[in-house]
Amino acid sequence: MQPIRTAVIGVGYLGRFHSQKYHQLPQATLVAVCDSNLQIAEKVAHELGVRASSDYQNLLTEIDAVSIVVPTQKHFEVARNCLAAGKHVLLEKPMTTTVAEARELVELAHKQKVVLQVGHLERFNPAILAVDELISTPLFIESDRVAPFNPRGADVNVVMDLMIHDIDIILDIVAAPVVRIDAKGVAVLSKDFDIVNARLEFANGCVANVTASRAGMKSERKMRLFQHDAYISIDFQNKKLGVHRKGTGELYPGVSNIDSSEKTFDKGDALLAEIESFLACIAQNKKPIVSGEAGLRALETALEITRILKL
Repeated sequence: MQPIRTAVIGVGYLGRFHSQKYHQLPQATLVAVCDSNLQIAEKVAHELGVRASSDYQNLLTEIDAVSIVVPTQKHFEVARNCLAAGKHVLLEKPMTTTVAEARELVELAHKQKVVLQVGHLERFNPAILAVDELISTPLFIESDRVAPFNPRGADVNVVMDLMIHDIDIILDIVAAPVVRIDAKGVAVLSKDFDIVNARLEFANGCVANVTASRAGMKSERKMRLFQHDAYISIDFQNKKLGVHRKGTGELYPGVSNIDSSEKTFDKGDALLAEIESFLACIAQNKKPIVSGEAGLRALETALEITRILKL
């Protein structure tokens, strides 16, 4: 099979990494990198030995697929034009700024019969990939995502910047409609919400308590899931998975003892795994792990949390 011809639109901090991954993969040919700032594009292009462009529309006849890593406010316009041209799209999160825009992209991808994948990178963390076979019916989920302030994400609030990762994972795990949301937040370092706590209630009775902060002194990304037969802890940052189950003995009269195990995974390369998965979906005509529908679902919930915060 011929390598898939690719380009990256938006080659700032994260887009540069996208470009490097495509360049190193044999199943892809990186044709060009594009940025509205031609100097930035030329710098990355020079590193990788490819063409630079300041106008992505000039590249669309020469490529099969793109990563779109532009500011969130530009996601819809750029993705719509690429999908309309019949190109497969890996679109960074958050998918768009409105639900209507996200729906239009999903519908356009279906119409054009192309892959639309959303860049929720945490889904490719080896700790979360190992959780699927352990989950039955979660009853309560608690997640904490804390990071120091980073101006790169300040074009959106902390819900869209950080919490949306956990929202996406929780919606995928629970697989039931959200029926109630409560949320509180404060602005600390920016003019928008920097610390937010949200409580999600699901139709099947599960409750998720989700906290995100970009006003921390250090990074922490953890999630705890409780179900009838187990308590599962996930440390995304340190790639650790802990499983605690009821044992056959007694801790106290009438109370089962707890059998615990913990596994630490290799650091891996989540972005490389994400892009490899994107290319495999194109080659095999498969639905992505994080499809346009999944990105839309996470966006819808994140925007509803934001609406409640502003009441």
